[in-house]
Order: sequence, then structure tokens, then C-alpha cells
Amino acid sequence: MTIVPVKGIIVPNDLTDMYTFLGYENLTPDDLKQSLNDANGQDITLEINSPGGYIDAGSEMYTDLKKYPGNVTAQVVGKACSAASWVALAADKVEMSPTAQMMIHRVSGGVQGNVDDFASAMQSLDSMDQAYVDLYSKRTGLDKQEIYCMMCATTWMNAKQAVDKGFADSIMFENDQAPAVVNAYGIPVLSNSAIRKIKELIHEKSDDDSKPIKNKQDTDKGQAKKDLSLLLWQ
Repeated sequence: MTIVPVKGIIVPNDLTDMYTFLGYENLTPDDLKQSLNDANGQDITLEINSPGGYIDAGSEMYTDLKKYPGNVTAQVVGKACSAASWVALAADKVEMSPTAQMMIHRVSGGVQGNVDDFASAMQSLDSMDQAYVDLYSKRTGLDKQEIYCMMCATTWMNAKQAVDKGFADSIMFENDQAPAVVNAYGIPVLSNSAIRKIKELIHEKSDDDSKPIKNKQDTDKGQAKKDLSLLLWQ
């Protein structure tokens, strides 16, 4: 059995440098592909602790897992939220730690432009919502209207609730006693403007590090984050 970690924010391949620069643990579709290639068809266990992330990256991971020839077991050891819940449900079996949680909600995003752009964005978000309603309903056997209401309410489920609703198959260490408590935090999904600014900052600092400068103290991580905060608030 091969252990495949699914830890941190799920991000597209071209954004991993920025989230790493900001100090956020992250996982990309390419990371998962490499792990699956290394497993070479053997049975695998996904160790999941992720707040979710970007829709396209999560969808690609879900697809790769469904295509994987070996048996896939998902163990939610921390949380499986939003896009990470899809990754978990791509497995043949889902197990949850007694202290773990799963969260589902409606798709969110941002848009700029005219009224037609906003109307198109609304249609896109609604279309994606319906796709995930279908996915959750098929996996759990719950009525689609119930799933939709759960998504609208941003529903958190502990291990017992997830099993009762059909999102998980079993609870790990069922004979042990443990409190079902976990902290949660939001996902810092970056706007296009923020992405551009951060990439510029990364490249500027990379160029500065490559130049020999006399009598200059090294910039610590705290100062780098301060500079980044000022850019994002502009």
C-alpha cells in the first residue's frame, strides 16, 4: 500500500510558486500525477488534510484518481473541504478520523467586466453547482435537493455525520474515543491582479538575490510578507 499525501491548498500547476512563496502548503495536479505514476498501479491510500482550492485543479485531480487502475482508499485525517471533498469522493472507500471534518458548499469566484460578463459568470457558477450536486448525490444516494440545500448552507460534517450522510464509509479507530473537534480557516484564492503583483515581487526578489550588493542586510521573511501585504492592498 502506497501513501499519497493530499495536504494543503489545491492549486493549479502555475500558481504553486506563489503559494509556496507566501508560506502556504499546497498541492497541484502535477504533484498528484507524479505520485500516481510512482505508485504504478498499486493500491494507494490518500491522506487528506486540505481546505480545498481551485475548481479546475480539483477537477483534474478527481479525474486522475477515477482513472487510476489500482484501489484507492481516502483517509481524511484533518479536513476535506470544498474541492478536497471531490478528491476524497474519487476514492473507492472513504475513511475519516474521529477528529476530522468534511465541508461542502456552493462554487464561488470573482469576475470583472460589463453586465454580460457578470451574467456569464453567474451561468458558469450555476452550471458548476449542478455538476457537484450530481456528483455528491450519486456518491451518497441523497436526494439532489437535499444536497443543494447542504451546499447553500455551507455544511460541515464531522466523521459520524459524514458516514450517516453517505459521504464517508467508516470512521477510523472506531473503538477509540476522541473528541470530534477541528479548526477551520478560509482559502486564500488570489485575484488575477494579486497574482500579477506577487509574481512581479517574486521575480524582483530573485533578481536582487542574484546581484552582488555590498553592505546590504538580508531581507527576512517577515519583511517579505510586509512588502507583499502593501502590494495586495494597493
